[in-house]
Amino acid sequence: MAFGSRGTGKHRGPSRMTRKSANVAGIAALATTGVVGSLAGPAFAATDTHSQGPEDTGLNAVVVADEVSGQIEAQAEAQQAAAEIAAAKAKAEADAQARAAEAKAKAEARAKAEREAKERAAREAERKRLNTYVAPVSHSYVSTQYMSGGGMWSSGHHTGIDFHAASGTSVHAVGVGVVVEAGWGGAYGNNIVIKMHDGTYTQYGHLSSIQVHVGQTVVPGQQIGLSGSTGNSSGPHLHFEARTSPEYGSDIDPVAYLRSHGVSL
Repeated sequence: MAFGSRGTGKHRGPSRMTRKSANVAGIAALATTGVVGSLAGPAFAATDTHSQGPEDTGLNAVVVADEVSGQIEAQAEAQQAAAEIAAAKAKAEADAQARAAEAKAKAEARAKAEREAKERAAREAERKRLNTYVAPVSHSYVSTQYMSGGGMWSSGHHTGIDFHAASGTSVHAVGVGVVVEAGWGGAYGNNIVIKMHDGTYTQYGHLSSIQVHVGQTVVPGQQIGLSGSTGNSSGPHLHFEARTSPEYGSDIDPVAYLRSHGVSL
């Protein structure tokens, strides 16, 4: 009986050497794809030629490894995308908050500047109001000067100035002040005395009509009465005095007083 090479019959399974070669090929394929691990184990374990199911050639491990690798890569990409979206959202929210804070700060700064401007304007208006003086009779002139001598005055001289004015002419407060006297004043006839905001006093005499009362605050140019010729008077006019107190005898030069407050006479 001659021995020679043994051919594989029609129903004969591959030899152990053939299966081993296939497994080696599977391992090489795994190495080529970079996937080496426990998944390649079945290629070495399948040595039984009579085992159930299809023979494992090693390619199954490659397919499984590729699927797992793809799933892991897809999951990593999804996580990376989610992280990028979250970061972008957080940055957008932070930017929005920063813009809102900046807008709020600017609005508050504008409001503060507007308030300060209004306060300055109000203070300036009040300063002007307090420092504004007018002549007691509009479009008139001084008919009798201060300190003029004559027997018609009990002191021997004129303690104020007279403004030319027909009876019933409007008489104005020369500045801001409070009325401290309004009524009959003896030789002055119907008269008004006002304490000015700077502590000085002004007097308006020989009035035909009084239109204010004691305690009333008056402003520059406000009508306080009408001129006349009541009291010790030779004819209709306005007697005006400037004083350091409400009492007779504390008179000062009324022309200088008015001019020092910007009134042209």
